Amino acid sequence: MLTLLLLGTSGCHLCEEAEDIIATCSLESDKVSIESLDIAEQEQYQADFALYIPVLYHPDSSKRLNWPFNAEHVHEFIAQI
Repeated sequence: MLTLLLLGTSGCHLCEEAEDIIATCSLESDKVSIESLDIAEQEQYQADFALYIPVLYHPDSSKRLNWPFNAEHVHEFIAQI
C-alpha cells in the first residue's frame, strides 16, 4: 500500500481545498492511503513545509507535490511513485 501525507494546518482554506481535490480523485483505498497531518503539531515537518502547505508528501521517497495542484496532478504524482 502506498501511504501519502497531506501536510497542512487547521484553518487553512487552501488545505481544505486540497482535501476536497483529493477526495474527488477516487483513489482505491486498498492501494493508496492518505493521512492528513497538521504541521503545527509535527515539528519535524515545520521547517521544510511551512511555507508550502498544503503539500502531498511521500515520506519513503521524500517526493512531494506542492500546492497548487489539481486531480490530474495528484494522479500523475501517484503514478511517478
